[in-house]
This record gives sequence, C-alpha cells and structure tokens, in this order.
Amino acid sequence: MSPEERRAMIIAAAIPLVAEYGAAVTTKQVARAAGIGEATIFRVFEDKDELISSCMEEALRPDQVTREIGSISLDDPLADRLRAAADALAAHLERIGALAGALHATGHPSGARNAMAGKLRMKRAKERPNPEDRDGGRQVRDAVAELFEPERDSLRLPPEKLTAMFIGFLYTRGRMGGESAGVEPAELVDLFLHGALVEAA
Repeated sequence: MSPEERRAMIIAAAIPLVAEYGAAVTTKQVARAAGIGEATIFRVFEDKDELISSCMEEALRPDQVTREIGSISLDDPLADRLRAAADALAAHLERIGALAGALHATGHPSGARNAMAGKLRMKRAKERPNPEDRDGGRQVRDAVAELFEPERDSLRLPPEKLTAMFIGFLYTRGRMGGESAGVEPAELVDLFLHGALVEAA
C-alpha cells in the first residue's frame, strides 16, 4: 500500500470517529477502526492534528457527492432525479456539519475555522448570493445541471440557471430554524418544481 493509499484508508476510518468524538478522538481508536498499529498512523501523518485537519478537508471535497449525483439515471422522471440529488447534497452537508460541529464543540481549530468560514459565507450570501461558493465547486454544479438536460426544451429557464437556483434553494434548509427545521429535501424539491400554490381543480 502506497503512503497515499494508506493516508486515504486511515482518513476513511477516522472520519466517523471524529464526527462522534471531535478532537477528543484518540489515535488508538483510529488505529483500531482501521485495523492497523497505532504507529502506522504517524508514518503518514505528523500528528493527530494533521489527521483531524485531513479528515475535515476530505469531508469538504465534492468527489463523493459528485459521483452520487452522476450515477442518477437520466431515464428517471425529473422529480425523482432531483430528489435523489437533494438527498445526496443533504448527506454531503450533514457529513461536513457533523465533523465541524464535533470539532468546534471540542475546541479544535479546524472546527472553529470552519464555523467562522460558514458565518462569513452566510454574511456574504446575504449581500451577494453565490451558491457555487458553498456547494463544493463547479463539479457539483455541473453534475446537477446534467439532470435537467433531458427536459431542456420544456424548461422555463436554462439548466445552468435552474441549477444555481436549485442548489441555493436546498441550502436554505440548513439555516431553517423552529418548525421549518423538519423540512425534508423531497419537500423542497416538490416546492421547487411546483411552487407554493395548490393548482386549481
């Protein structure tokens, strides 16, 4: 196993533990989860802080959610495609939130930096909304835009513009509070496609 492969394997084993324990996770716990000796961790990571920061960086990467969206069949109805994309994006955000929340709660700089970055992004979003800044990049946007392509001729707006609106719409869910906190991604997709008004009989 190359050092890069070993790093990836250790990070994959560490992410659930970091989400559960935050900065209090031990390298012994990570080693046990990865099925390796504890010393092996320090052959590819300088210390625990580097491992934790690498876990946060991995969670922020758009690769997994992009693959999930890219695997959605374009033969499915548009509503089903968008619901599947919404579920994938929601899971992606929840992974990031779980790690950042646990790290922030246990005082790790990665969690604090992510929390501050999130506040700054929210402030900027109010001044100049830009969903691409918050969705993991162009890869995710392009994958979602592809889901609209089969209906391009019947859409009210171009797929690219609908994609930006759709992603921005979904991301409001994470900032909803009170009774709105229970809104499911599928409900937002339905609202996005059909609006808030009940159609006349």
